[in-house]
Amino acid sequence: MPMRRLGLERELVDATVYENTVERFREAQIGLPTFAQLADPVRIPERVRAALERVGPDAAHPLNLFRVHWYNDATRRGISAVPDHVVLPKALTGVDARIVVALGDRFPMIAAHKVLAAYGCLAPRVITGQFDPTHHRAVWPSTGNYCRGGVAISRIMGCRGVAVLPEGMSQERFDWLEDWVVDPSDIIRTPGTESNVKEIYDKCNELSLDPENVIFNQFSEFGNHIAHYLATGTALQHIYETMRAQEPDLALRAFVSATGSAGTIGAGDFLKERFGSLTVAVEALECPTLLYNGFGEHNIQGIGDKHIPLIHNVMATDVALAVSDRATDRLNVLFNTEVGRDYLVRRRGVPQAVVEALAAFGLSSIANVLGAIKTAKYYAMGPQDVIVTVATDGASMYRSERDLALGKYFDGQFDEVAAGEVAGEHLLGATTDHLLELSREDRERIFNLGYYTWVEQQGVTIEEFRARKEQGFWTEMRSIVEDWDRLIDEFNARTGVLEAL
Repeated sequence: MPMRRLGLERELVDATVYENTVERFREAQIGLPTFAQLADPVRIPERVRAALERVGPDAAHPLNLFRVHWYNDATRRGISAVPDHVVLPKALTGVDARIVVALGDRFPMIAAHKVLAAYGCLAPRVITGQFDPTHHRAVWPSTGNYCRGGVAISRIMGCRGVAVLPEGMSQERFDWLEDWVVDPSDIIRTPGTESNVKEIYDKCNELSLDPENVIFNQFSEFGNHIAHYLATGTALQHIYETMRAQEPDLALRAFVSATGSAGTIGAGDFLKERFGSLTVAVEALECPTLLYNGFGEHNIQGIGDKHIPLIHNVMATDVALAVSDRATDRLNVLFNTEVGRDYLVRRRGVPQAVVEALAAFGLSSIANVLGAIKTAKYYAMGPQDVIVTVATDGASMYRSERDLALGKYFDGQFDEVAAGEVAGEHLLGATTDHLLELSREDRERIFNLGYYTWVEQQGVTIEEFRARKEQGFWTEMRSIVEDWDRLIDEFNARTGVLEAL
């Protein structure tokens, strides 16, 4: 298989590019963390951690690369012994199962876990001499936070990042990008909203005609999958095993994740291999691609749809389900207004600490929670059953969306009665419709749907496409991380940056 185009090189590709990059990183004092260090930050050298104490988590500083992991504490300056998470009680979810949510707003710079995916895509190209920061531009196509993560990683790795995203995404995304890009022209708005992925691809195909542009397509960059498989999978395993140490009868039953670029859902493979857990894919009911080969538009920003990502291990996915953006929009209001939070504490008996943690739930995070509730109800899970999921970003990215939902659904007036109706309909009254246990035939149907995007439109060979159907492909592909870490260590030794701290 010609691996270079898929970002899966294990050795040096271009020595000249490599030397240019070493010099640039030496001058800019940029050191790179290994993937093993991002999975377990205790491995980060003490001298690096000491230097990091002087750097703010939102600073455009190279050392913030060493904060691209799940273990940042609530201040995003220190390291937690266990990744920050919240266990949602029955008073909120209406189910006995433990729904455990890892908090992605602890990540640096963008307060979202997509910065991990961006590093997972760019770093391998740097250490193999495939990306030259002295003249290449990194292009980051996205419907959510990935382009923000890409711009942040590009900037602190000494190169220029270009964000490509639909014009209908939340205003907060564009506000952040305007502060971080090198030039306003590095923000490229494409037609449509969350569901308009092909329009992003079309723009990237146009940009790729310029050899100085390198497209980091999160839907086909296997570094995205690998970073989440290892780092997100390890973090969720640590959370679960910490809980099980206190309650040995707990069982990890499922990992739930919106499909999006299919990076995060790769953690499901990691957990399935170790605990036999289900991998549950969530999508929007308004655009149910996996469930019904459907199409449409929705507002669960950050999850993508209308195609099957190349990096989605479809044949290892157990359940597909859909939730409505009506639910996520309305719950965003419930979770992020004084009236809604007061109702949850006073009338529902939800602990204050849990209600405060809801600020860490953006729209796709709420979708993940709803998917977990549906899963728990469908399988009649009990109090010893654990479902893990992630809050990809926080509510701060959706204040403008909350205000729009207030007008759309509540005529600008949200009172206790409305709060009760929202909680009753979307949490306590969540149903198990639009959920499918995937048979072999179902998986093959979904797998085959990807052909039209990747082979017919994006130029992936039929051999490359078919290879992904076998689990051996994924197992062998992930072994590359050991080679990448070796190359990162060699690269750091060449620059001498970390030794000089």
